[in-house]
Amino acid sequence: MKLKINHSDKIMKLAYAVFLFLISLYGNAQLKGGHILGSSGLQSGTQAPEKTLSLYVPGYIYTANCLRDGDGDKTGNPDLNMFLTGIGANYVSDFKILGANYGATVLVAFASNTIQGSFIDSKSNFAFTDMLVQPVQLGWHNKRADFVFSYQMYLPTGTYEYGGSNNSGLGMFMNEFSAGTTLFFNDKKTFHFSALAAYEINGKKKDTDIKTGDILSLEGGLGKTFYCMNAEKTAPKGILNAGLIYYFQFKVSDDKIPVGTFLLEPDKDHVSALGAEVNYLHLGCMTQAGFRWVSELGAVNRFQGNTFFITLAHVFSFKKK
Repeated sequence: MKLKINHSDKIMKLAYAVFLFLISLYGNAQLKGGHILGSSGLQSGTQAPEKTLSLYVPGYIYTANCLRDGDGDKTGNPDLNMFLTGIGANYVSDFKILGANYGATVLVAFASNTIQGSFIDSKSNFAFTDMLVQPVQLGWHNKRADFVFSYQMYLPTGTYEYGGSNNSGLGMFMNEFSAGTTLFFNDKKTFHFSALAAYEINGKKKDTDIKTGDILSLEGGLGKTFYCMNAEKTAPKGILNAGLIYYFQFKVSDDKIPVGTFLLEPDKDHVSALGAEVNYLHLGCMTQAGFRWVSELGAVNRFQGNTFFITLAHVFSFKKK
């Protein structure tokens, strides 16, 4: 009996390894982490009210219009549109830890054209991708400031194969710690500024010694809250939140890409972005709709483009009326 050898797979993986080696020599081999930029904006340092369950459907779209090199110069015109959606749930309890409300979040997601790195113009099909689990979320509420701390992990549940052309996941386990605050500039808490910092620690990719460097992300915004009154002007019927938002991301440590006997350490990437956000919560049915748009600038060793984030959510309150 003869064994059937798939030479095309071997050739593709060898070519992929050579490709990684060559581009690493030019410092452009940047690998992507799991943190979704644009997922936080206005009041990013504020936890949801206690004894609430929020079920939400996110819609994330990222369009890359150029690729920037180590000097920030344009080196290509990629035609890349990444899309992600799914079903998520966030619960905040009245249980206290160190004076903070305990909460947890889970997101089951699906994505197409998952971006693996700055050198891959991915065309993967819409499929089940990596899963987000946040088992620890702590929130403090003070008169002029809110604070949050959380630990989340990204599980490698999406399809990944070294050298594969249709990967829907990143093929690695990711740990992330985040902390942030929302500062309020008046007693009614209608004028606010927020900042949320997240530090991502990545493991090795499946069946390889390739390791994405640690990543630091910073997101937040400056906004104003408006109360939309009913016709009799006796009570609010909705809450509108609008303002300017931003994000920054920096590769803190080098990517590790072993090729043969070499351990290559490419230059670290970074990007910044500015945009706008608007959210509306209808108090009668406790349904919320939100939209964020962020335009990237100052990218180095990575794609540069626009991020769009649409969220629909329904909030269940378990407080006694």
